[in-house]
Amino acid sequence: MQLDTSGIIGQSTTLADVFRILGKVAPTDSTVLVTGESGTGKELLVRALHANSSRAGKPFVPINCGAIPKELLESELFGHEKGAFTHAIRSRPGRFELADGGTIFLDEIGEMDLSLQVKILRVLQEKEIERVGGSGCKKVDVRIVAATNRNLEEEVAAGRFREDLYYRLNVIPLHLPPLRQRGGDVLLLAKHFLGAFCAKKRRAPLTLSTDASRVLIAYDWPGNVRELENFMERLSILVDGNTVRPEDLPPKILERVGTIEFLPAVKEDLAPLAAAIPVSPSATAPAPSSPQDIPAPGTGGFAWPTLDLLAERQTNLKDFLDAVEARLIDEAMLRAGGVKNQAAELLGIKRTTLIEKLKKRTVDGM
Repeated sequence: MQLDTSGIIGQSTTLADVFRILGKVAPTDSTVLVTGESGTGKELLVRALHANSSRAGKPFVPINCGAIPKELLESELFGHEKGAFTHAIRSRPGRFELADGGTIFLDEIGEMDLSLQVKILRVLQEKEIERVGGSGCKKVDVRIVAATNRNLEEEVAAGRFREDLYYRLNVIPLHLPPLRQRGGDVLLLAKHFLGAFCAKKRRAPLTLSTDASRVLIAYDWPGNVRELENFMERLSILVDGNTVRPEDLPPKILERVGTIEFLPAVKEDLAPLAAAIPVSPSATAPAPSSPQDIPAPGTGGFAWPTLDLLAERQTNLKDFLDAVEARLIDEAMLRAGGVKNQAAELLGIKRTTLIEKLKKRTVDGM
C-alpha cells in the first residue's frame, strides 16, 4: 500500500528516511515520539502516521500540552465529574475518552508538569484513565503519539522529565530534520506556499528569480517551515510585479547569507548524479587505478574493469571503488558550490554520511 503523506512536501533524502520509518511503524500500535525543532511540521507527520494506521477511520485528537495552564490540563486530558471543582457544573469527557479507538497526539509533552507525567505513565501502562473528581477508572483504547522540540534526555538529567515516562514514549523515535538540512525542499516548499497564497489573494502567480532562489536556499531558516510559510505570505502581499527579486527580501535574510554573487548556483534538477553518466559495458577498456584515470561524464562512457585488468594495473576492488567515490564526491561538491546539503542530495546520501566521507579522505591524505 502506498504511503499517504499528503500535506508533507519534500523530496530530500533526509525526509525520505523519515517516510521509510513512518511506513514501517504506522500500521502498528506502537507508541511514537516525534522530535524536531519548532516549525518543522511535527503535527503533519503525526497526522500522516494516523492516516496510514488501522485507526485512520477513528478520531485523531491533538492537544498542545504547553498551551494549556497546568491546573487545567489534567481536566482537558482526563475529563472531570460534576462538582469536581469550581465551575464544573456538568460532567465532561477528556481528550483520552474522545480519542477512544483512535490516536491522541500529545504535542510539546516536554512542557508537561511532573505530577501529570505520572498519570500519563499510568495510561501507557494500564490503558485506563480516571476523571478529575471521579471514583473509578475507565478503560481507553488509544494510540499515544507525543512530540517535543526539547531534548528529553537532557530534561531527564535535569530532573524536569520522568525517566520511566521517557522510555515508555520513546519506543519508536521519529526525528524530523530542520529545513536547513533538507536541501532543495526549500524551493519546493517556497513555490508551493507562494502559489497557494497568490491564489487565495486572487493575484497573478509570483515566480522566484534565480538570485532570489539562491538566497532562499542559502538562508538557514531558524523558524523552519513555519517561518518559510509566513514569509511567502508576506511576499504574496508586498511584492509588486510578477517576480520576487533579492530587493524584495528583508535585510535580515540578505545580511545572513552574504554577497549573492558568492552563493552557489541553484540546481533545479536534483536527479541522481548517476543518470548523467553514460555507461557502456566494455570488457576491454583499461581499468582506472586513480581518480584521475576515471573517465569524466561525456568523455566516452564508463568502462567496466575485469579481474585480469585490475591485476595488470596493480589495483584492487577497494582502491577502484574508492577512486569512483572520490570522483563522484568531487563532482557533486563542485556542482553544489561547496554546499554539503546540496552535494549530499546530488549523491543521494545523508549530509552526515558525506561529511564522514570527506573527513576520512582528509585523514587518509595526511
